[in-house]
Amino acid sequence: MTSPFAEHFPALRSGFSYIDNAAGAQVPSHTIDAITRFLTSGSCNVGQPYEASVRATEVKAQARAATAGFLHCQPEEVMLGTSATALTFQLSRAFSRLFQPGDEIVISELEHESNASPWRWLEAQGAVVKVWRAHWPEGRLELEDLRALLTSRTRLVAVTAAANSVGTMPDVAGATALAHSVGAWSIIDAVHSSPHQLPDMKGWDADFAVFSPYKVFGPHLGCLYVRRELLPRLPADKLWFVPDDSPQKFEPGTANHEALAGWLGTLRYVREVLGDGQPGRAGLERAWRRIESLERPLLESALERLRAHPRVRLYGIPEPKGRTATFCFNVPGVAPRAVAEHLAQRGVGVAAGHYYATLSMQALGLMPEGAVRVSLLHYNTLEDVDRLLAALDALP
Repeated sequence: MTSPFAEHFPALRSGFSYIDNAAGAQVPSHTIDAITRFLTSGSCNVGQPYEASVRATEVKAQARAATAGFLHCQPEEVMLGTSATALTFQLSRAFSRLFQPGDEIVISELEHESNASPWRWLEAQGAVVKVWRAHWPEGRLELEDLRALLTSRTRLVAVTAAANSVGTMPDVAGATALAHSVGAWSIIDAVHSSPHQLPDMKGWDADFAVFSPYKVFGPHLGCLYVRRELLPRLPADKLWFVPDDSPQKFEPGTANHEALAGWLGTLRYVREVLGDGQPGRAGLERAWRRIESLERPLLESALERLRAHPRVRLYGIPEPKGRTATFCFNVPGVAPRAVAEHLAQRGVGVAAGHYYATLSMQALGLMPEGAVRVSLLHYNTLEDVDRLLAALDALP
């Protein structure tokens, strides 16, 4: 059965089961049309008085404001760039000029390498990196374990809002509160959580955060949030005339204006199709309640059936609460890549490997081959789950 959202997502009309969404979501026609309109109406840079340049300037400002609404923050707290990884490394370079030898950084064991490697890079100048260990094989993070790692030298706590490996959704607001209790900052990786849970900088009380629009049915972009009062204090590799309190300090070079237009198209899709046309943050909140209701039966069905499958060894939280519809598993005796190739031949797209979650894979003893990953979004169907299980049943 074709997805009921196929009228909005051209890629879904092929009948192929795209269930590797953690690597990047499919995009709706709203996004594709917005990019096409921008490029066909005149592609240029910002800041000039002619029509196409005025349009590009407006698109950039609108994208910043719309992203602020998505994150629940102020537009001047939003930086838009090539990827979450690149922006996090820029932030790491800023911290390298602020942190001193012996300063401590805590990273969780559930992190994607984009929220781990930039901080471990600071070890070369004397920073001490501690790992907030998870409880395996469930992959749970307990706040008491974090509390035991914090000291007066802790400067930063890095934690994901959802693990891109096993799908765990940690208590990021609780982690941030503990970081603040010792005078440390928090950075939240909302890349994997954002398609499932609307980010909330105010509710999380975050100091920094990143997410990727291309995981949220949009084009390839990255976004960095920096709490407003912290922005002027951060050294940046910027052009000399860019003010210290401007988000442009972390946006060197020309922006990808067509992608920004596409991201605005994605947010229109979210509000119009999933949010019943309601504007503003309220429309986004309504849309994500709809997303949760659409994903819930997929999560419950896939979790129950994968747990019960006689050949599958499933990692992660064994109940729906506290996790996304992301499933990490192996078939003992069959290499993860071979499982993925078998599924691809049967019209099912999944991931195999470590998907940059190397800390988790090391903890599970799965490096270097990793595991198979299935990741479902609101536009997937129970038929996608059926096809997955039927293909697993047919493994030689």
